[in-house]
Amino acid sequence: MRFTKLNSNWFVLIAVVVGIVIFAALAHANGGQSHGGGAENREPVLVELFTSEGCSDCPPADALLARLDATQFVPGAQVIVLSEHVTYWNYLGWRDPFSFEAMDERQQRYVMQFAIEGSYTPQVVVDGTEQAVGNDAAAVSRAVAHAAATAKQKIAIENARWVDGEVQFSVRGVAAPGETLIAALAEDATHSEVARGENAGRTLHHVAVVRAIKELGTGLSDGRLVKLAGGALSKQDKGVGPVRLVVFLVQRRTGHVAAVTEEKLNR
Repeated sequence: MRFTKLNSNWFVLIAVVVGIVIFAALAHANGGQSHGGGAENREPVLVELFTSEGCSDCPPADALLARLDATQFVPGAQVIVLSEHVTYWNYLGWRDPFSFEAMDERQQRYVMQFAIEGSYTPQVVVDGTEQAVGNDAAAVSRAVAHAAATAKQKIAIENARWVDGEVQFSVRGVAAPGETLIAALAEDATHSEVARGENAGRTLHHVAVVRAIKELGTGLSDGRLVKLAGGALSKQDKGVGPVRLVVFLVQRRTGHVAAVTEEKLNR
């Protein structure tokens, strides 16, 4: 009986040791995080896709952006996406209904920043620090993982609400000298039938399409009220689905994103 009791104690001890080893292995497989890689353990990363419904190479990039947004498949990154539709493909006979010149201008600043030959689609810019062809999943994933390795400043959206066709909100956080705050309103476009151009006959789907964007300046850490008009959000779109309010802090000299956050609002 004593021998049997000794065996039972050993079985308990072995089970505990095995459990510890398995837990350590699982934690290592999850990057040393025991919370399963939840959003609280991820660094926010801004991914901007410059795209057009008139470009035949863009639908795969649109799909990749949607997958990034839906599955968050890059370890350590909480990806915040923006789809920015440019106008320079409209001459082919299909006017992209989501395109506007502010997107062309924003992309042109990146052309100068990265010293590349010119604007192109599909182009992905990650945190304002790296750019890649938007349908190159491997390159985009590497850029996102690299950006997630650098900790960002913390900012938060407060008291966001719709009032008479505009979003009113405030931002908490500290902007360093030389940094500016930018806000964008984006909506999901799940059904767009293209009649002409390179994508004629296709039904396209987009996520987080920018409909309004505005530089807010600095000094917003006191939580004062900010107003952003709904831009191209039409009255008939009201109630179709939530709109994303994305706010990010940018270093003016380098164009790098120092902080980024988002909130979804019902219209």
